[in-house]
Amino acid sequence: MTALVFGGTASGKSEFAETLAAQGKQRTRIYLATMEPFGQEGQNRIARHRLLRREKGFVTLEQYTALKSLHVESGSTVLLEDLGNLCANEMFSPAGCGGSRAYWEIREGISTLCAQAERIVIVSNDIFSGCEQYGGEMADYLSLMDGLHQWIAGFADLVVEVVCGIPIYHKGGQAC
Repeated sequence: MTALVFGGTASGKSEFAETLAAQGKQRTRIYLATMEPFGQEGQNRIARHRLLRREKGFVTLEQYTALKSLHVESGSTVLLEDLGNLCANEMFSPAGCGGSRAYWEIREGISTLCAQAERIVIVSNDIFSGCEQYGGEMADYLSLMDGLHQWIAGFADLVVEVVCGIPIYHKGGQAC
């Protein structure tokens, strides 16, 4: 089972995704953290997310780039948090592959995880509701996110947008 869960900032998407990933068989649950802990705000967000999932039985694995190098236990559940940070890391971090390769690098990494895990839940940002025009690197980043959203939604069993804590099912799950 593959799920794409997206929403705006503080929409409840992470909590929804964590609950979704914790459902079902009690297999290994891996929280794949992609946010590099820059500054106090970043550290506070990470601490908040750890607190929210502490009772859900996740093993935290931090991997900011190069998902294809990961090996997870067969049959495990992977919660990838989140696609936006992974894209930024691959595009802009010195450890990343760079802008022109980011799409294929991330695709290969997600495909690798999907082949290993029984269930994967991918958390992402809502990039579709803004109405501003962007250029340069920001436009490249949004284009990368858009392409990955389309690719993932194409094969995902479940696509859910979370708005104010309310799930809106676009594919699979409850009535669309």
